[in-house]
Amino acid sequence: MDEMVKLLSQKLGLSEAVARQAVEIVIGFLKTKLPAPIAGQLDAILAGKTPAIDSDSVLDKGKGLLGGLFGGKK
Repeated sequence: MDEMVKLLSQKLGLSEAVARQAVEIVIGFLKTKLPAPIAGQLDAILAGKTPAIDSDSVLDKGKGLLGGLFGGKK
């Protein structure tokens, strides 16, 4: 997350406090929109850790989401 804060701060000329708030808002939004198994691992991913996930479940849900996006079966 710190990397994103620094990037926003540098690219947009925002203070670190404002950039951090923007990143937190976006992360919060993503957590409400992503499937629960993925959303639950977002903090670990942002901290640079390898998340422990049930890959079969995530892949199945990902296939369904992509299928829905492209007009296929869910």
